[in-house]
Amino acid sequence: MKAKDLKNSILQMAVEGKLVPQDPSDEPASVLLERIREEKHKLIAEGKAKFPKGGESIIYIGSDGSPYEKRVDAKGRVLSDKCIADEAPFEIPESWTWVRLSAVASFGGGKTPSTNDKSNYAHDGVLWVTSKDVKRDHIDSTLITLSEKGASELTLYEKGCIVMVTRSGILRRLLPVAVLDKPATVNQDQKVIIPADHSLSEWLLCYFQGSDYRIRTEFGKDGTTVESVVFDKVKEMLVPLPPLAEQRRIVGRVNDLMPLVEEYGGLEDAREALDAALPGRLRKSVLQLAVRGGLVPQDPADEPAAVLLERIRGQRRQLVAEKKMKAPKGGESIIFAGSDGRRYEKRVDVKGRESEPVCIEDEIPFEIPEGWEWARLESVIVLLSGTDLNSSQYNDRHEGIPYLTGASNFADGKLIENRWTVEPSRVSRKGELLFTCKGTVGEMAINRFDAAHIARQIMSITPNEYGMLPYITLFLNAMVEDIKSHAKGVIPGIERNTLLARLIPVPPLAEESRIAEKFAELLNIAV
Repeated sequence: MKAKDLKNSILQMAVEGKLVPQDPSDEPASVLLERIREEKHKLIAEGKAKFPKGGESIIYIGSDGSPYEKRVDAKGRVLSDKCIADEAPFEIPESWTWVRLSAVASFGGGKTPSTNDKSNYAHDGVLWVTSKDVKRDHIDSTLITLSEKGASELTLYEKGCIVMVTRSGILRRLLPVAVLDKPATVNQDQKVIIPADHSLSEWLLCYFQGSDYRIRTEFGKDGTTVESVVFDKVKEMLVPLPPLAEQRRIVGRVNDLMPLVEEYGGLEDAREALDAALPGRLRKSVLQLAVRGGLVPQDPADEPAAVLLERIRGQRRQLVAEKKMKAPKGGESIIFAGSDGRRYEKRVDVKGRESEPVCIEDEIPFEIPEGWEWARLESVIVLLSGTDLNSSQYNDRHEGIPYLTGASNFADGKLIENRWTVEPSRVSRKGELLFTCKGTVGEMAINRFDAAHIARQIMSITPNEYGMLPYITLFLNAMVEDIKSHAKGVIPGIERNTLLARLIPVPPLAEESRIAEKFAELLNIAV
């Protein structure tokens, strides 16, 4: 799974309200939307804006729980009122609201000043955005700038406006979109979304990025030489509007995760290329160095792994209290060094009661650096075991969601599908690590599907701390031969408890990132 796919998964969670928790004390989105409507009415009354053709859109939840849309004219008379449940792409939290993009934004475009007149262009002049500039989330410079003369022919859009590429060959694979960090003009291949309230800019950017595929497929059309997006359809697309405070939390969380996604992408690319370029023994040597603390130097300033593990335990306790996770049988495992220098393990139940410590020194496979900690794998991940479906529950007609049954779905660390089901019960989500536990044990791949049912030959692994995913993947690759040696049965299989009980050396989170970076660096040297 590439960084782009993982980014899309995070953005999808963000726009569906699944990335951060809702806060009942937040001002509801409906209040924010009402303020925007009042400001828009004021501009209309002042002649600075036009009343929308076809009436103003007002979306509400009906008594049946479905979203409805009514259109009202300038005098408040209802022109139409209909259910739009089939148009809403997913369900949203109660404090959110659906809204047409045109209800919270206005729109603009641009053009290219005559290139025959060189006086239209100037060095360090007015920013002029072309498709080549929309390669990052925020634009504060452009490859070409205009003179005051050239810019006078165009609209100058202020900071906070959103630029979307709507005509370009790149639309075959990507919808470029970015927020202006400085005033700028645009050429004819861009459309500009002008939020009614610029506090919406970052959220709308997040939503457009999370809706990349949908916009390109549902609103796109093939041109004779380039692809394009029918922007009139974009204007009227449904947009989920969270409370303003939650928008900020979502955007902040996305911004925190994106560097980790890039690191993960580098690690995954490095692993694939290393598999192909380096002898197996060298790869194993690098993996062993990584999990033993020999791949990168330790930094005493790093937050110790003990703090990371305690934070994870706190998160798990919260999930148990909220009934989003079952308390581990026997209690949470805590491994620590005793006064005699040997390692001990105790279990703590949901009421904080501790078991008698047990010495596990004979289980410790090697020594780890200061600042690292030993933990059971069960202490840092959530493990979903699969279950088989009968033949009446799946098909080969691309109907439903992929049904992953085992090693036949894994090819060179990637997933392929050959069966589908409309009756899923054990669903793995995009971005989770899939691990074959029966038959061909130890095949691994990141789930690239939005949802996939997994059979009993597969386990799905999700770290409690998202940033640990690259390191846990690396650890399992380093230990895979040892894990396979514990397989039992005529058809070899690993029991979930065997995997969960495995000891994992946990570095500080910052060092885990450096390990991933070093892994990528070694790949570059090797190739």
